[in-house]
Amino acid sequence: MQIVCEEYDGNAMIAEESRRQSRFGCALSFLIFRLVPLILVVAIVWTGWQVLAAVNTTAAQSGRFEERQDDYVATATALAVPGVAQSDRSYAQLVQFATNTPEADLVEPTAVPDTPVAAPTQSADIPTLSAETIEIDLPDFVAPSSADEGMEIAGTAVPTQVPLIQRDYPLVNILLLGGDDSMFEDGTVRTDVMIIVSINTETRTVSMLNLPRDLFVYIPTPTMTRLNTVYGIGESMGWQPDGGFGLMAQTIFYNLGVRVHYYARVDFDGFIDIIDTLGGVNMAVDCAYQDYALLGGAEVPSAAVLADEETMLWTLPVGYYRMSGQEALWYVRTRNTSRDEFDRGRRQQQLLRSLLSEALENGTIQQLPSLWDQAMQVIDTNLTLDVMLSLAPIAFELDPSKIESFTMIRTYHTTPWQPPSGPFAGQAVQLPNYEPIRDLLVDFYQPPTSTRLSLSQSSIAVYNGTEKENFDLIAVERLRGLGYNAIGYGPADQQNYTDTIVIDQIGEDKGSLRNDIAHELNVSSENVQIQLDPNREADYKVVLGSNYNSCSGNVVPVE
Repeated sequence: MQIVCEEYDGNAMIAEESRRQSRFGCALSFLIFRLVPLILVVAIVWTGWQVLAAVNTTAAQSGRFEERQDDYVATATALAVPGVAQSDRSYAQLVQFATNTPEADLVEPTAVPDTPVAAPTQSADIPTLSAETIEIDLPDFVAPSSADEGMEIAGTAVPTQVPLIQRDYPLVNILLLGGDDSMFEDGTVRTDVMIIVSINTETRTVSMLNLPRDLFVYIPTPTMTRLNTVYGIGESMGWQPDGGFGLMAQTIFYNLGVRVHYYARVDFDGFIDIIDTLGGVNMAVDCAYQDYALLGGAEVPSAAVLADEETMLWTLPVGYYRMSGQEALWYVRTRNTSRDEFDRGRRQQQLLRSLLSEALENGTIQQLPSLWDQAMQVIDTNLTLDVMLSLAPIAFELDPSKIESFTMIRTYHTTPWQPPSGPFAGQAVQLPNYEPIRDLLVDFYQPPTSTRLSLSQSSIAVYNGTEKENFDLIAVERLRGLGYNAIGYGPADQQNYTDTIVIDQIGEDKGSLRNDIAHELNVSSENVQIQLDPNREADYKVVLGSNYNSCSGNVVPVE
């Protein structure tokens, strides 16, 4: 067993029991489930800036936006809707995560703690903001040894272990897991939601990476399997150390070269209750989706229309909707008209952003210390309160320029494959392509570039030039997800615009964002204008026309 200490290169290159019988009482649910998104706050801070941006706008802008919030109803703004409406210890070696300071010592194998090492703070209060690097003691890690050379499993060549992705900054990596174990009485667990969140405690920036559920990977049991089954395998085998998360961490380390330090997991029941206790979430549905009723508590959104009475096929048109927990579950899980798994990952990140937005508006961050014990009753995590309190200040400092999202691209980062034998014989899976994924992860570990940092410095006013209700908010969601400071302003001067136009109201050529905004919204160059306005309410103005194509996912068009 080899002892290794993880280093990062700085200036000196230093290195549930069965399904709940009933839901909690309303009062207890209110406390518990409003906190859950905050447990994930460092992962889903993707939209904390949305609230902050709205607060920082003028009173008139804020008033107009808030007034429209009450009118978010499930209204179809359809682009096209059909005519209706176990563990082998010989495979492991001990690795200790160094702290974020260079003085960390190597540990002996006998020194592995049973529980994660707590962060250095004992305060019950949210730490105050400062420019200093936040120091977090990271838990020890047992890394897998390489598979035998030339090994083949399920008719698939076992990949060699990839090199560890170099860290140039102190990072805390958290794995978010969403499971469907509540669907099966036999205790089967699949984690169809898998997102790695990397928090840079020096630059105070955040990156998110979705992991495809059908990524076909080597796990040190040893076997080859789909990534979304790894957690359940680890739990059923009693994998040591750390059960399902331990096996997931070793698998990600082996196949991707990334070490995850902490995890947080919630099943579909908890997912629904979280959203319902928050009073629902606002979702900008930018692509029309068709699917049937789904298992696991999902409910077809009330805004959907019945496309086929015989097969009970439903269409959810493009629109801006207030969704319940069951409706949101349907939206993030549907894949009938998605061309690949990656679009579902995009919607999962979108929902996490909306959850955080709701939690921030309700002031849940300040309640974190007092609600922690109650929250631990409803989620699985190795995060401690001290770690969460240490990381919490980052949430207050984030703006869109400090947050980036990464997603793998099918056929580039992965290769489609059907195993010729084994339990997955003939099933469509994805094999990871090492070099493209390595390049993606190198970028994932870096803070945002100066180009992205400039996006949030300029304001964008988006107007709805159509009769499609709340159409502007769909474009706002897209721009905000890319880091832009965009605000929805409601109806334009008229509602008969055909083409979408982008207007530069400051007229500066150097550093201008007008062409970038047009590119992201699929606006042709002839519809990009310069109109200087010293009394402007925003630096750029976008007026959406009826031909605006809001779909940014890889989705089959609805006929």
